[in-house]
Amino acid sequence: MTAPSPPPATPTRGGRWIQQWDPEDETFWNTTGEQVARRNLLFSVLSEHIGFSIWTMWSVLVLFMGPEYGLTPADKFLLTSVVTLVGAVVRVPYTFAVAVFGGRNWTIVSAGLLLVPTVAAFAVMEPGTSFSTFLLVGLLAGIGGGNFASSMTNINAFFPLRKKGWALGLNAGGGNIGVPVIQLAALAIIGAGGGPRVLLGIYIPLIVLAAVLAARYMDNLASVRNDTGAAKDAARDAHTWIMAFLYIGTFGSFIGYSFAFGQVLQNQFDRTPLEAAYVTFIGPLLGSLIRPVGGRLADRYGGALITLWNFVGMGVATGVLIVASMRESPVLFTVAFVVLFVLTGLGNGSTYKMIPGIFQAKALAKGLDGEEAAAYGRRLSGASMGLIGAVGALGGVGINLAFRQSFLSHGSGTGAFVAFLACYAVCFAVTWAVYLRRPAAAPSATSAVPEEKSQLNYAKV
Repeated sequence: MTAPSPPPATPTRGGRWIQQWDPEDETFWNTTGEQVARRNLLFSVLSEHIGFSIWTMWSVLVLFMGPEYGLTPADKFLLTSVVTLVGAVVRVPYTFAVAVFGGRNWTIVSAGLLLVPTVAAFAVMEPGTSFSTFLLVGLLAGIGGGNFASSMTNINAFFPLRKKGWALGLNAGGGNIGVPVIQLAALAIIGAGGGPRVLLGIYIPLIVLAAVLAARYMDNLASVRNDTGAAKDAARDAHTWIMAFLYIGTFGSFIGYSFAFGQVLQNQFDRTPLEAAYVTFIGPLLGSLIRPVGGRLADRYGGALITLWNFVGMGVATGVLIVASMRESPVLFTVAFVVLFVLTGLGNGSTYKMIPGIFQAKALAKGLDGEEAAAYGRRLSGASMGLIGAVGALGGVGINLAFRQSFLSHGSGTGAFVAFLACYAVCFAVTWAVYLRRPAAAPSATSAVPEEKSQLNYAKV
């Protein structure tokens, strides 16, 4: 019988690298690990928060762009679609940058890169600038969306499985709050009669501050190695793509609506930029704050169960939006939209909790246990998060394109909401069929254990 291995030594931080890290060891976690993990979480949240603000700054910049800019509603929806698209695509390389450069090092670099789109927008934000120039600068802003993927991959490695739902929810929720914060800042500036360059000027020193604080207080984990095999294994696993689809329903909705909410209020209900800004931030704010709660509920009751009923709620809220849109009721429409935002945030937390749980269940099904099972789960869940986050963010592109087409065809967003309702129904069916249904025992195509056992394990994620 093999003697148990001793707990890891206290982390050494020579060159800001921690050589030994085992958060599943409770002694190590209670004496050393938790304090280090929480410190890295705090400054990771700050950088990701500003990244979200820069990524979504065009959701408020378009509110400043009146008739003198010469852009149609369709132009503005196309602009925000392009920004969302780039933010989704860059999440894949950002995920693997953590293993190549280290979590601390990449946080410094990724925070500093946010200066590029911010300074560029500051330079071109005035009437007379061509639409193609706005599109190009919008492409640059998309890099802010990548900070989420690298931050989540990094923080996933710091925390034990039993704490991941709360930690990942807090990390992502703190980042998501970057959306309503920049919208609130825009509201204050519009109300004071200021222009878009005032808003951009505020963020330039904040970006520098985030990079400096990451350099001062964050750490790299030597155990997070560049593992191309993990990326390939994650891409070959069907659960990566199933979870990516579910994340389209939750985060894709959150980011898509964050870009589109103000524009829908302006174009469908004739709200002025100031009137739209008064309510635009409320939905993203509540959706961001509730995300850690979604993770906490998933820790307690299982991510699959919370996700399933969350899609029911999203479907009901979307149905109310359709009614409000057809009746042209701005009050009912706004209330239902805010509720839908809250549910997207709740679902964001529960779906991301499911990811490490799924791969942990797969490890147990393979006969692994202890640190070996935990290492397997960290390896594949970390690699899959970038792919899931990227595909999920593409849902935001689809939402903005759907709104664009709906306004072009019908002059309102009603047609788009009908399509979203159908999507949430499919997400509900997939969640139930894959993670909660208990079929009769049958051999699994990907595992040596019966499918019933696999399903029972997944039902707890």
